[in-house]
Amino acid sequence: MLKNVPNALTIVRFILIPIILYFIFTGNYLLGFVFFTISGLTDILDGTIARKFNLISNFGKLMDPLADKLTQISVLASLVIKDIIPIWILIIVMAKELIMIIGASFLYGKDVVVYSKWFGKLATVLFYIAIVFSLINKQFDLTGIWAQLDIILYCIAIIATIFSLAMYIKCLYQRGFIDKDDLKKEKQQVIIKREHNDKN
Repeated sequence: MLKNVPNALTIVRFILIPIILYFIFTGNYLLGFVFFTISGLTDILDGTIARKFNLISNFGKLMDPLADKLTQISVLASLVIKDIIPIWILIIVMAKELIMIIGASFLYGKDVVVYSKWFGKLATVLFYIAIVFSLINKQFDLTGIWAQLDIILYCIAIIATIFSLAMYIKCLYQRGFIDKDDLKKEKQQVIIKREHNDKN
């Protein structure tokens, strides 16, 4: 029974997404904050249970970061629509995810499961904190440095996001998920084709 708990908590996070969006779009940022916090806590809980009781599964490795991404992007999009944060934040995050999707399609068919690393989690946590401050700021109309704190946190989170993307690419290359021999073969084929064309 316990082995299904982490995956069940991951599914709960998917269910919480429309609930969070509903409260944001209706202007009830306090409840949006509450359910967003619950979503974050279930993320921590499912990971803790999975690691402590050795219940890590391929489903969890794939669906856990997917739940993170969908929650993050959908909430950021709603904050942009409500004119709470600038659109460039969402554009950068979506561009990073697009690159990750392209990378995943490159690995399709290989016996590889690319799962969340600490640097990816760091970026996610920073975005969670920034979103929390955005919701609190909007709910209580904070002033001074507190009113700008969420933007500062978004900038730090974006730096962490770019770093995590670079580290994912590095890990894939170093561990052989990006086949170095294949890359060399492609270069050799290009050289051979050029030599053939030159002879003709």
